[in-house]
Amino acid sequence: MKKILVLALFVAAISGCSSVKNGEKTSTVTASGTIEKPGITTFQYGTHLLKADHKTYALKSGTINLDLYLDKKVTIKGKKVAGYPVDGGPELVDVTLVRF
Repeated sequence: MKKILVLALFVAAISGCSSVKNGEKTSTVTASGTIEKPGITTFQYGTHLLKADHKTYALKSGTINLDLYLDKKVTIKGKKVAGYPVDGGPELVDVTLVRF
């Protein structure tokens, strides 16, 4: 009986760990364009926008002051935020690096 209980606990622990591994993965984004303030939009997330050639990204950052790069052509690097886009808006990127 003890062996069955230990085996059941072991299987439960392994099953719990594998579900954590299969969780939603974040992906890295690198894009070039001009950083702008969003103004009035239909979506309500992000503090700035990156207007790339054929795509727009909503941006946020807890470590970089994106206001320093307003109206400048830059390349950003960051991670997509899970759960976005919503309300027909663009993907949300948490910016970790900005280059001129």
